[in-house]
Amino acid sequence: MRLWSLHPQYLDAQGLVALWRETLLAQAVLAGKTRGYKHHPQLKRFQATKAPRRFIAAYLREIHAEATRRGYRFDARKIGRGKVRAKSLKVTRGQMVYEWLHLHKKLKKRSPQWRKRFAGVRTPKPHPLFRVVGGKVEDWEIV
Repeated sequence: MRLWSLHPQYLDAQGLVALWRETLLAQAVLAGKTRGYKHHPQLKRFQATKAPRRFIAAYLREIHAEATRRGYRFDARKIGRGKVRAKSLKVTRGQMVYEWLHLHKKLKKRSPQWRKRFAGVRTPKPHPLFRVVGGKVEDWEIV
């Protein structure tokens, strides 16, 4: 499971679909609808909030918005309820750099043409739920 801090615009089709499915799984975990993945490190930042289910729903809505912009038909009825403000969660600059490099490695093999679209990007945008703060790779990241 990878819940990217990067804006979903950077993900290729395979990555965007995977993010949608993995985040739906995360939503089920946070709602107590599955036994597995309860302690997955990618969930920690959502679990640390006062309303994890609202935050994961907000995260999913942005993935859905990106999919819609691309003409995909993800089922919005699968997204939980609740709203939160944009830029409500923090992500460190180090985490963003780590994820950007990780994504580029994946795209180099899987989707080199998609990777070229963002070759000039030095400072990628975060997912709209996050605001970037100083710091190293997050403690929950498995490096």
